[in-house]
Amino acid sequence: MAIRQLPPNLVNRIAAGEVVERPASVVKELIENAIDAGATRIDVVANGGGLGLIRVTDDGSGMDRDDLALAVERHATSKLQNDDLSTILTLGFRGEALPSIGAVARLTIMSRARGADEAYEIAVDGGRKAPVKPAAIGSGTRIEVRDLFYATPARLKFMKSERAESGAIADIVKRLALAKPEIAFSLANGERTILRLEPCPPGLLDHGLPRLGRILGEDFVADALPVRAARGNIAVEGFAGLATLHRPNSLGQYLVVNGRPVRDKLLAGAVRAGYGDLVPNGRHPMLALFLTLPPDEIDVNVHPAKTELRFRDAQAVRALIVTALHEALGSAQHRATASLSQEALARMARPSSGFTSHPPPRAFGFAERAQAPLGPVATPSAATHANADDGDPTAYPLGAARAQVHDTFIIAETETSLVIVDQHAAHERLVYERLKKAFANGGLSRQMLLIPEVVELDAEAADRLAGAAVELERLGLVVEAFGQSAVIVREVPALLGQGNIQGLLRDLADELAEDEGSLVVSERLDHVLSIMACHGSVRAGRRLNAEEMNALLRDMEETPFSGQCNHGRPTYVELKLADIEKLFQRR
Repeated sequence: MAIRQLPPNLVNRIAAGEVVERPASVVKELIENAIDAGATRIDVVANGGGLGLIRVTDDGSGMDRDDLALAVERHATSKLQNDDLSTILTLGFRGEALPSIGAVARLTIMSRARGADEAYEIAVDGGRKAPVKPAAIGSGTRIEVRDLFYATPARLKFMKSERAESGAIADIVKRLALAKPEIAFSLANGERTILRLEPCPPGLLDHGLPRLGRILGEDFVADALPVRAARGNIAVEGFAGLATLHRPNSLGQYLVVNGRPVRDKLLAGAVRAGYGDLVPNGRHPMLALFLTLPPDEIDVNVHPAKTELRFRDAQAVRALIVTALHEALGSAQHRATASLSQEALARMARPSSGFTSHPPPRAFGFAERAQAPLGPVATPSAATHANADDGDPTAYPLGAARAQVHDTFIIAETETSLVIVDQHAAHERLVYERLKKAFANGGLSRQMLLIPEVVELDAEAADRLAGAAVELERLGLVVEAFGQSAVIVREVPALLGQGNIQGLLRDLADELAEDEGSLVVSERLDHVLSIMACHGSVRAGRRLNAEEMNALLRDMEETPFSGQCNHGRPTYVELKLADIEKLFQRR
């Protein structure tokens, strides 16, 4: 079969397969064109999930007759100054979107150049272009796309439900609106307006949070931490949600680079590293980060959709984001997401979980006997003391311990709320942070066991632990082989006290098996320390006395990230007195 040049109409349909994946792709391309045209307001209408009608209207610079005729030609663009691909300052630059859309749909463009007396219109129907003709429209551009994919009906079989396609359109409008807070946006489905955003004054950290709340929700506003950092010519700012505010997918993560919303693997990895073990496995934090750097430091010409990037200094970008997030999250100290308390109260208020539907709990109160100490107790800082009068312990941020329920939960009272603490989850985080700090400051001090403990394992597990003995000793854990299917533990980290040594050794052996070698200890140090903290912390079911419970609360107030345990679960819930009064209809 001889090689031949494909006809332009077929070339455009092939190109449409890359650029126009679904209706949301069309919306993205048209909004980007409006932004590049200097629009201050962009209105989007999408009917039938975008397959029936997509209309994008803007008040940008518009086009004259000649530009309008060229706009629907392949690889025709006004956005590449001096044909330079190394310094791209616009969202679009390929010149593929409009001809690709026109190849698979019925496309109509009406436009009036700013300051011009005449407006013009051009139509492209399944790749067939009509002549430019006069039109009636104010300054700016209106683009209508009808019957998307009618010219390639096979593509319609791959479309999702109308609801799913509408959701994808709403997501792309939100991402572009978040990236351009100075532009007003609206989204309607023909029957009602789904989203309306007014422009935001300059100054993201000072004025941007309310608009972000319209996109990410009010829970995000309540739990947002400001993020700002710079290194060399790279800067990042925005807001990061508390680690206890997370979702089952990454749709709540908004990443913007030089005004371009992206879904980039490097940036997503930096976000995961920044939150680390603060978020449970399979959950995703919520945040909005804006990264700025010189345009010649990134390559946006990597993917047709322009959502993936290449960075000249990827490690510097990653390090900046990880550090910025870690500092922002550390500043939150023990703070946990406000929505936890509302969720707890909502469950309590449901008829199916009424107060009389269960038998009354057994009597509870302070333990009558003392237990082994919880470990070193932090001395409250001057800031903490300033918040609490010596005569009123409820003035502390987490209040004063009043009771222990089921030997698992500490009930504390503040001036305006009731605090419920999961004692194991809280102490696990405290031990973990102490272990990390001690290791960073030169190593973990060890304590010798009066009677060395023998841990029975299978032969393979015992061999893995014995092979990692040198690295484990750096972490304060001294183990030796003891026969063919056991190890003997002679010393443990002093911070672990009388922890569950048997469980710790078994979990470490499993971890070594999963990563096929002793290098896991050095490569995944934080994870190994987390395992040690889990087995060295006070367990659920252990009775605590009043002094121990209050010491735990004071430690939590002084320890970064103590609002969640090592697995990302919350360590406490705070119920406001006003909300509790509503439960009993006192308000």
